[in-house]
This record gives sequence, structure tokens and C-alpha cells, in this order.
Amino acid sequence: MRVSEQLVEERRRAAAWFRALRDEIVAAFERVEDDHATGPLSEQAPGRFEVSETTRQSDDGSDAGGGLMSVMRGGRVFEKVGVNVSEVYGQLGDAAQQAMAARGVPGMDSDPSFWASGISLVAHMQNPHVPAVHMNTRMFWTPHAWWFGGGSDLNPCIEYEDDTAHFHAMQKAHLDPHGTEHYPRLKAWADEYFYIPHRHRARGVGGIFMDDHNTGDWEADFALTQDIGRAFLPAFLPLVEKRRGQSWTDADRDTQLIHRGLYAEYNLVYDRGTKFGLATGHDANAVLMSLPPLAKWV
Repeated sequence: MRVSEQLVEERRRAAAWFRALRDEIVAAFERVEDDHATGPLSEQAPGRFEVSETTRQSDDGSDAGGGLMSVMRGGRVFEKVGVNVSEVYGQLGDAAQQAMAARGVPGMDSDPSFWASGISLVAHMQNPHVPAVHMNTRMFWTPHAWWFGGGSDLNPCIEYEDDTAHFHAMQKAHLDPHGTEHYPRLKAWADEYFYIPHRHRARGVGGIFMDDHNTGDWEADFALTQDIGRAFLPAFLPLVEKRRGQSWTDADRDTQLIHRGLYAEYNLVYDRGTKFGLATGHDANAVLMSLPPLAKWV
């Protein structure tokens, strides 16, 4: 199917936005590392991101896109954080076609072509008092449908109610200009999506989430997606600044490692993005960068 010039430009703009957001977040996180001059682990060297390109090939060996994987390990504040961007395309395999068809995407059996771009971030922190966090935004296209998706959610192992309230308030503040109906709907969606059925509990304190978002107005939908991304740093960084200097105990660390087990279970069993990335042959290290560096099960 021939792609229109308008669609080519829309896809270019979306991919460029995800890359720009990645650059802003990576720079902000390295500043956090530089600024952590007192408190636990401040005697260590500030962490830095290791950046590598990821590539993907179709079954016939042709180019199928790729991305940029940026991972910081063993920082003063961040124990492990990954900020990945990707732009991939090609033909969906049988399993991915079936998954798309099950979600109501028409015509996958006649033309399984696709294009997708997005940013995905997961941060696991050194200090158990600083919450882990996840964020992603993305655009997906097939010849039969297109949509945006994404959100962010907070995953503290030791919850502070004022931290949770701040995180949600920033999400609401960025969504309300697009319509006050968005925040309660996307909050409820996150509560449902980030629930771990086999543990009968949520993996964290929620946030916002949407998928298959297509009102028919690409500009409006893109603007909403951008503000989901823009909400992330003002929602998360103040919590890091508030908690990174707190001392912690061995019991706190144990609580953190056990909670990380929940995160790993969710991402490996339920997360739609993890399943899609592995099913479409994307770089496994990039797909699984969301997993914590250490976790514990009891």
C-alpha cells in the first residue's frame, strides 16, 4: 500500500518527538547524578548513560528499523535506568497478527504491514525511599488503522502519600487542557492495566495509561500524547530530589528487592509492549531493559 505524503510526515514528526523527549530525559537524569553531592552513595562517581544502536531485520534479511538504547547502571541515584527509542517497520508475524486482530484491528490477514515508533523508560533507584517509575509513549500504524498509546506509573516499594498525590496531580495538570474527562479515564485504565492478577494487587500506585487512541484527529491525538510525555519529568524529578538523601536500612533494601520481583513478574507475564517487542524480533536486550538489576522472591 502506498503511504501518503501526509502520513510520512506524521510518522516523521512522531518519531522526532520521541527522540527529543529521550534527549531531554537523559540529560535531566545525568544532572540528577551530578547534583547528588551529599547523602547515601554521594562518594561514588556520577552515573552516565551507555548508548548503543539497536537494529532489526526482517526474515529475508532486509532492514526493519531499530533504535537507540540508553542505559545507566550503578549510578549514585539510579541503580539501573533505561531510556529507549525505536522506529521499526515491516511485516507482522503470525502471532503478532493474531494479537492485533484480537484487539479489533481489521485487515491483518490481507496486509500485515506495520510501522511503530516510541519511547520507553524504566528507572530502578538505589535508595528504597525513591520510587521506581515507568513511562512510555508510542505511535503504531498499519494500512488499516493507526493509534497512539502510553502513559506513566509510579512504583514505590515504600509509599509516601504526598509523593503519590504529586505524581497524579502532575498527570492531571497536563491532561486537563485536552479535556477534563481524560485524567479520570486514563487513571482508571492504568489501575486496571497495571494490576497483577496472580498476586491480587497492583504493581504500584498507578498513574495514567491509554492504548488504541484514535479520535480521527491526528493532531489532537498527537498533542495529547506529547503532553503525557511532558508530564513525566515534573511528576517524577521532585520525588527524586525529596527522597534521594534519605538514609535506608537493610530491611528497606529487602523490601525494595521483594517489590522488584512484582515488577519483573508483571513485565514478563502481562506487559503488552514486552510481548510485542519479542514477537516482532526487536533487540531482546532493549526489550528487556525494563527488568530490575536485582530482585528477590520469598
